[in-house]
Amino acid sequence: MGNRKIEIFEDLKKKYVRMALETNQYASTAKSAGVSSSTLRNWMRQYETEVLDQMESEGVRLTPPEPTEKEYKKKYEQAMKLLGEKELEVAVLKDALKKNDHQ
Repeated sequence: MGNRKIEIFEDLKKKYVRMALETNQYASTAKSAGVSSSTLRNWMRQYETEVLDQMESEGVRLTPPEPTEKEYKKKYEQAMKLLGEKELEVAVLKDALKKNDHQ
């Protein structure tokens, strides 16, 4: 009987670990579970691999985490560089068309 009670608690912990992994909302998951964030982190360390393996076997994909400000800035800089290259390309092509029209 004692082992069954422990198993129920372990399953409940795994449920919250899975919820945190699926939603990528650790603080709100801890709040839903009625535990502190550090307790949820402990559960994550204990059960994350097992839960991820189970999710993988079920074909469940995780929600990617929100990009950080640094990642947004990097993407912005890449986009601006590409935009500059395209503007240069358009200017070169326009110049080539003008030269071609004058011949």
